[in-house]
Amino acid sequence: MTLDPVHFDGIARLARRIDGGADEREGRAFAETVWEEFLDPLVDDRGRTVLAPVDDVSRHVADREDAALTAAPFPTEHALDAGTINPTTFRNGLVVDVAQAAMAATPTDLEVHRSRTVVATVHSNDETATVDERWDRFDDGYSYSRAVRVPRLPRFAEGVVHALALYLAESEHAIEHAETVSDLLILDGPLYPRGLLRWSDQHPELATILREEPQPTSVVENYVRLVEEFVDRGIPLVGFVKNPTTRVLCRTLKRKPGVEAPWADDAAFFTRVLEIGEYVDDVEGERWERDTSVLTYTGWFRSLGGVDRPLSRDGEALGIDRRLEPEAYEVTFFVIYDPREDLLYRVEAPYAFTRDPECRRAVTRQLLSDVAVGGGPPPVVGKADELARISRPEKRSLREAFEAAFETTADRSYDDRRWGEP
Repeated sequence: MTLDPVHFDGIARLARRIDGGADEREGRAFAETVWEEFLDPLVDDRGRTVLAPVDDVSRHVADREDAALTAAPFPTEHALDAGTINPTTFRNGLVVDVAQAAMAATPTDLEVHRSRTVVATVHSNDETATVDERWDRFDDGYSYSRAVRVPRLPRFAEGVVHALALYLAESEHAIEHAETVSDLLILDGPLYPRGLLRWSDQHPELATILREEPQPTSVVENYVRLVEEFVDRGIPLVGFVKNPTTRVLCRTLKRKPGVEAPWADDAAFFTRVLEIGEYVDDVEGERWERDTSVLTYTGWFRSLGGVDRPLSRDGEALGIDRRLEPEAYEVTFFVIYDPREDLLYRVEAPYAFTRDPECRRAVTRQLLSDVAVGGGPPPVVGKADELARISRPEKRSLREAFEAAFETTADRSYDDRRWGEP
């Protein structure tokens, strides 16, 4: 049943009762003030630098067609992604998630595309339950799999099995196939396992697991070793974040006396300062009209706060031994704004690469070209996403296979019937 027009209008009228605060012009003006006055560097209330430019605070404009036609600095690209079936709770008490990681290549490499790393993570409160955690090869040796039992933590079981499955599969696949990458590797997502590193901010129990349990620490260590391998080989490694949700900039601004940062997250701020357009007359007054013929982007920043702090020069990296100088592992990033869909992307790379101006420029040109050509994320990232994705029918079938193996059924609720099983 759809909304009756009179009910739709009644709901829409609620907007008139909500005052959004400062008008759009004031919001744009304040964003400009922040951009000009606060970011070189951005310091928190403890006097710690949380954001600093690699070179300078700068914004740039690229003609979309010119960017698409620019000769790519990297002849080949590889991308890596992981997909999961999502956490499933069974009536025998097991909580399970399964992730598969895949790598894509441009130009296409069918042997690279064929390979998979599959990880099943298992949570159980039953002390007698056992898990064979040995690696197993399948598909004529192209792929391998492993089951892992995660620490007991009933309140957060679903989140723990999901994060560990996803990041363990991704990092193991990246390490296994690192030697096949000759020019550039793009991770579909952040440079480091943000979902794990965020545990320290969410709850004391999760923070304890992150510090004391070997499994999450070993997963983070995989990413540290991955950075080291690519630095040793001189091949850039980047993360392409399609939905950036960092808030360290906005949180830091809000703690400054007299500063009221109106943005929900950092992406909203960067969108505001990168959007190009003008106010034009309309029948109901002025309206903002975006220029969609260009891509806009920032210079590179060093991210030293929030979940990026552990891998910064002042962080402890969860006690993981770092073979390079600490600052080499720091997250640096720039953001690209694509006005065609009003979307913002964050590109991350270790400081070990971006402190070199030539490497910085090459990575910037490559990712701008990829976004211009793909009309969104780089095409090679789309390939990796397609290879790693587990479809809804496949998820359902896999759950049924686990039900048969466990001789039990998955927990179900009325919402499963109402909305359909995922």
